[in-house]
Amino acid sequence: MNRALEILKERGFVQQCTDEAGLSAALDEGPVTFYVGIDPTGPSLHIGHMVPVFALRHMREAGNVGIALLGGGTARIGDPSGKTETRKMISYAAIDANAELFRKQLDAFVRFDDRTAFAANNKDWLANLNYIDFLREIGSHFSVNRMLSFEAYKIRMETGLSFVEFNYQLLQSYDFLELWRRHGCRLQIGGDDQWGNIVAGIELIRRVEGAECFGLTFPLIMTSDGKKMGKTEKGALFLDPSMTSPWDFFQYWRNVTDADVERFLLLFTFLPVEECKALASGDINAAKARLAWEVTAIIHGKDAADQAREAALAAFGGSGDIAKIPSRVMSRTEIAAGIGVLDLFVLAGLASTKSEARRLVQQGGAIVNDTRIEDEKATIDGRWIVEGALLLRAGKKRIFRIVVE
Repeated sequence: MNRALEILKERGFVQQCTDEAGLSAALDEGPVTFYVGIDPTGPSLHIGHMVPVFALRHMREAGNVGIALLGGGTARIGDPSGKTETRKMISYAAIDANAELFRKQLDAFVRFDDRTAFAANNKDWLANLNYIDFLREIGSHFSVNRMLSFEAYKIRMETGLSFVEFNYQLLQSYDFLELWRRHGCRLQIGGDDQWGNIVAGIELIRRVEGAECFGLTFPLIMTSDGKKMGKTEKGALFLDPSMTSPWDFFQYWRNVTDADVERFLLLFTFLPVEECKALASGDINAAKARLAWEVTAIIHGKDAADQAREAALAAFGGSGDIAKIPSRVMSRTEIAAGIGVLDLFVLAGLASTKSEARRLVQQGGAIVNDTRIEDEKATIDGRWIVEGALLLRAGKKRIFRIVVE
């Protein structure tokens, strides 16, 4: 088996392949150009987008050519795959803005050089398609019965599938055809929910151009307790530090379940396989700390990872630099006047609403300094200041520091 494919298998990336032996032979023959598509339907990438992008890095380092395809065209209608209801439409301007943000985030991770890795946008060939010509050239190669046999459409047929969404598979298949024509792209990689779309693209290229192409999918990452990977109390685990701070990002990885540590080290770091396995079989807390540092350093840089680690040591380990804990400054006058504990936890970002803060108090999870707050009407004032600060905790894992000046 080709070494690049072997690496992906060893690290747990591979779920399905359309022709493993054929793909292995193609990779052995020379560089293979491949692509992963990402629709810019939000203002930031989140960790759920990143499994295929980590795979892109491995494939590129093995000598292949990677294309990150931004779906500036396909995002205009929305992919029904993996969705139980129609995706909310967003404006073209918002899609374009999101696509540029995604491109910058991907560039920081992949380091596009326009030779071994580059970004493309399917808006370039989809935005101005002639619908009649598209139906004649592309639509004529698709069987509705065949399309409805794919799991993504089966699921949506139960809840309602719009005609707009039904066209998505044709557009993604056309993307593969265009990338084959423009760049000689022979492989599409993506999450396993894309299997039907990938197979359709391969069949389209075979019918139209008589060329052999391949598809490779990766498992949709769930945690060992059955939750969707990258879901936090605040929502998705975003790469944008203004949406998910490096501290929260670090803490997510530091607090994964024991059973997930080895798998996440293999998927979300570039540490050697043997080292990942050795870490996971040793001190599990040390392995979690290493996982958190490695992933944070990859996404946010080593300085941010170091600061998050120092903050974690100060907050939970009795060492480290307490100044690295997420914080904000409030005046001594503000605190002296008194502030309701619910308002304070919302202000600190440890609760999104007063209702959420109230539940936190009622469940015994609201702590100021070392005191558990039991009265939701409690007022925090100057008497609570310790060494020029207030240390707030929401449960065991979330912490925030109010610096009083």
